Amino acid sequence: MKLKFSLLTALSAALLAAGCSTSPRSSQYDPETEKKIENLLGQMTLEEKIGQTNQLSCYFVPEEMAQVLRSGAVGSVLNALTPEVANQLQRYAVEESRLGIPIIISRDVIHGYKTVFPIPLGQAATFDPELVEQGARAAAVEATAAGIRWTFSPMLDIARDPRWGRIAEGSGEDPYLTTVMGAAMTRGYQGNGIGDPTCMAACAKHFVGYGAAEGGRDYNSTNIPERLLRNVYLPPFEESVRNCGAMTVMTSFNDNDGVPSTANSWLLKQVLRDEWGFDGMVVTDWNSAGELIAHGFAADEADAARLSLTAGVDMDMMSHTYFNHIADLIRDGKVSEKQLDDAVRNILRLKFRLGLFDNPYVDPELSTRVNYCEEHLAAARRCALESAVLLQNENRVLPFDPSKIKRLLVTGPLADAPYEQMGTWTFDGEASHTVTPLAALRETYGDRIQIDYEPVLAYSRDTATPAELAALTARAARADAVLVVVGEEAILSGEAHCLGDLNLQGSQRELMAAARRSGKPVATIIMAGRPLTIAEDLKNTDALLYAFHPGTMGGPALVDLLFGVASPSGKTPVTFPMVVGQIPIHYNHNMTGRPAAGTETLLKDTPVGAGQTSLGCTSFLLDAGFHPLYPFGYGLSYTTFEYDEIALDKQEYAADDTIRVSFRLSNTGDRDATEVAQLYVRDLVGSISRPVKELKAFARIDLKAGESRRVEFELPVGQLAFWGLDMQKRVEPGAFQLWVAGDSNSGEPIPFNVK
Repeated sequence: MKLKFSLLTALSAALLAAGCSTSPRSSQYDPETEKKIENLLGQMTLEEKIGQTNQLSCYFVPEEMAQVLRSGAVGSVLNALTPEVANQLQRYAVEESRLGIPIIISRDVIHGYKTVFPIPLGQAATFDPELVEQGARAAAVEATAAGIRWTFSPMLDIARDPRWGRIAEGSGEDPYLTTVMGAAMTRGYQGNGIGDPTCMAACAKHFVGYGAAEGGRDYNSTNIPERLLRNVYLPPFEESVRNCGAMTVMTSFNDNDGVPSTANSWLLKQVLRDEWGFDGMVVTDWNSAGELIAHGFAADEADAARLSLTAGVDMDMMSHTYFNHIADLIRDGKVSEKQLDDAVRNILRLKFRLGLFDNPYVDPELSTRVNYCEEHLAAARRCALESAVLLQNENRVLPFDPSKIKRLLVTGPLADAPYEQMGTWTFDGEASHTVTPLAALRETYGDRIQIDYEPVLAYSRDTATPAELAALTARAARADAVLVVVGEEAILSGEAHCLGDLNLQGSQRELMAAARRSGKPVATIIMAGRPLTIAEDLKNTDALLYAFHPGTMGGPALVDLLFGVASPSGKTPVTFPMVVGQIPIHYNHNMTGRPAAGTETLLKDTPVGAGQTSLGCTSFLLDAGFHPLYPFGYGLSYTTFEYDEIALDKQEYAADDTIRVSFRLSNTGDRDATEVAQLYVRDLVGSISRPVKELKAFARIDLKAGESRRVEFELPVGQLAFWGLDMQKRVEPGAFQLWVAGDSNSGEPIPFNVK
């Protein structure tokens, strides 16, 4: 049997099947809706128009908010926490304001609403866009039941610096993986789109380049030239907006090349509107219009409002600059009422497309039926299972055999930490519904295995005394095996939670060493929001499962992996550095004029008095070398896989051809498992230097123990196009190489040409 995986099949066809069009204007544009917008706009006062551009946060319904809604002075409300509150807010707007325009209720629903899925970086580790779409759909169903019709997700920032806390919120370092996962989330959130009461408007953020924040410090400046923007940072946004019909876009906090995104008319008008045909709504990030003053880009709040509106921002989130200053700016001739009208059209269009004019209210009982429903919990468990990455498994310590383990010692601060397990951006997930590894172990194996629990550390930054560590070693020696669960608390990653040191915090490294001294088999789970620098920790464990904060059902999923109910299939969505000094580090770098050869002399081997050029003059670090700890796309299994008979259908292709590469994938071990096969390409010579490798396709392939299967990838040559020296996007003819392998650092290149 041959399996065929086509980039068109895996992405474009899936978009079409989900109702996404390659021309969102043609699929969503409705003349009747446009007539309604113009009719309503014609009835609005200047103050009511400005009100539509105003977004406020409200955690309850004070009389002050009621008056604001009755006057039509707000177009969107953040953070209404219950369906009852949502309905009350809508009543003020719909039934008690002059024009009865509903508000859009919005919330940061990032990786689940009540049922929390793994953080987006963990979801990317699944390499399973269908499952990621299911997660976003579950989030939308639960959130819309509470009246939330707009989420600030997906985050499409390319992040190559794990010091940046918000790396947790995206899909990592690769443009293609981020594009596929962002498209899946957009489809999941928006469901069937117009007319679907469970449609929650997606928000492609942060537009653009935020993930390249200088020094890994949040909100910091970036300096990304246009060519790099177009080749690396813009593609995920273009796919989400242009092909999936993302209804909204959020500007980023950063300035790029000195121009803050919230006032960047080139991005918001030329690229987003003119090139991509976006007719949705653009919103600022929280107070990012007001922060134009801090950037030194605007003189005052009125200037900030002028710059933002003129650049193409439709709605202001929580800076109040539009509400306080646009009327005066229009009267003074500094902005035109037409500019305001265009913004209001985009806002009203979103409300019509969401069906809010026809049905602004929600059934207060619906939440109790959909939150934590069996379907959502099952999807969250599967996502947690597929997202865990097996990085080490010496002597095949994992999976544990329950018939041979009579006593298991569980230790570490995250073994039973339900809140921390959910990770960053979980405003609505509840610790009481989160199942930890300890709870799952007791539930599943407590009747067969004596499970001892000694956390030693109360939280990840906690410290232990030598006596406490010695006691742990002694207790571990009495067990048949030890499970250590360490990592990061939720607060250590996410927005504004950046780090300069990526080692395990507190006494966690010492805890692992104490368990190791027992001489018993040690398996470790790390729960974190980013790749940590764990090279020194590997010697203190036999096996290591890396679980990017896995969410509500993380415990049962991890226990299934520990005991071999399932085999790990996650792959690293981002490069793991050896040390912080290697950062930024990513697999798809340019070659440079003096690439590392892999035979460099490191600091420890450097002789005293060595000559200046005796160590070789290549691109590496004397104390850390060149190679990462783990490359992008890496992950072990409980079995082994073999790729062979890799062949292209021909050696030369025209620009309109499709490359067909076939290979045989074999499960050469004794367990059923899933492999993520990955296809990489390199353009050997271009008008600009090209990356050493670029991911172009991937597929999850299930194989029984000992099974072999013929697999085929189809890759349109058009997908090799890039923005070249002349700032035109095209496929440049010449020599290429192609790899099919289990990670970005494996496999042998196969040459081909494009004519």
